[in-house]
This record gives sequence, C-alpha cells and structure tokens, in this order.
Amino acid sequence: MSARPTVAVVDYGAGNLVSIEQAIAATSGTARIVDRPEPLSAADLLVVPGVGAAAPAMRRLRRAGLAPAIARWIEAGRPFLGICLGLQLLFEASDEDGARTLGVIPGRTVRLADAPTLPHIGWNQVERTRPHPAFEGIAGDADVYFVHSYAGVPQGHEDASWILGETEHGARFVSAVAHDNVVGLQFHPERSGTVGLRILANVLRWAVGGDVSAGSQEPGARPSATIGALG
Repeated sequence: MSARPTVAVVDYGAGNLVSIEQAIAATSGTARIVDRPEPLSAADLLVVPGVGAAAPAMRRLRRAGLAPAIARWIEAGRPFLGICLGLQLLFEASDEDGARTLGVIPGRTVRLADAPTLPHIGWNQVERTRPHPAFEGIAGDADVYFVHSYAGVPQGHEDASWILGETEHGARFVSAVAHDNVVGLQFHPERSGTVGLRILANVLRWAVGGDVSAGSQEPGARPSATIGALG
C-alpha cells in the first residue's frame, strides 16, 4: 500500500478498542474511532468490531445514528469489515437476546450447537470454502483466536453465496463471510498474532484496491503473542 488507508472503527460502547487500533497501526493503516456518522465519509474502510451482546449494541448504534449510516455505507458498495459481534450484527436478528439487527445478510445469529464448551474461547482454524483476498497467503491450518457463544447462520445454509469459511466446535459454524464489499470474521484478527495481522493487512489492501499478494507471507506456526487486550 502506497499510502496509509484510513479505517473508521465504530465505537458503540462495548469492548476495548485499543487492540484493534494497535493492530490497524501495525498493518499500515490509520484508525479513527467514530461514535457518530459524520466522520465516516473520509474513511477507506469501515470496521465494526465486537464483544458484547446484540441488543445493547443495536440500541447504541441506533441512538447515535450509526445503524442507518452503516446500512447506507454497505448499500453504497464501500468496503466493510465486521469482527465477532460486528459480523453477527449483519444478520437479521439474534437468538442471544431477541434483538433485530442490521439485516444485511438473510438469516440470524444462533447459539453454537453441540459445543463441548461455551463460550468457545481459544485457538481454532477456519476451513475456507473458496478463495478470497482476505485470506491470501494464510495457511489452511493457521490458528486464529475465538471468543463467542453465538454465530450467524445465513438463510438457507446450503446456499454458500455468503459463506467464506467454517469452523468446528461441536457442530460446524460459519466463521467467515464475504460478499461484494462486505467481509465478516467471527474470530478476532487483532488477537490472532501474525496470522491475524496478515488478514487485517489483506483486508486493508482489498479495501483500497491494492495487491494483497504484495504482503509478506505469514509463518506457519501457531502465533504465541497477541496485539493488545480483549475488551
């Protein structure tokens, strides 16, 4: 990337934003924390990060005028990344607390089925169903970091038009989605060491139309360090 892309990171009052800011800075981006719609127009990429629950997150987004702003951003074809809860909010509703969410992806967020432990916390793999620039140079057995008990299920799960990757924790669940200008990751790239940083760098290059293959190859070993702390 020849210039540092500007990344608008939505602050809806949940989670520690320091870790995602640090990760974006480490991947040659400039993070701008936004809690109202006006600063979005200058950004190259919009990120909705996440920890927390859907209902309070949606209340805060609607109160700040950010829910319709996010919908307009996506409808305009501008690059979007949802992380963990930020991915779940793309669906129509959530079984976690009955919240109506953004409705970008047909389907809903449900509790992980047959999970040996809940929450699903720790390292796991994403089995990709098709290529995408976000995972360029990422080994198939690379570990990424999860913290969640729910995951989105696209309507008509057999229709893979949104599904980019799946993960096994008991039953399989959708752990990555992509369609046109939207990418969603159920795991936390900002907590996933060098693998996560490469994924974020890929997304930044994708957002500005850059060549994702220009990035350095990530190491094959499980990362032993993370960026920042999870909120």
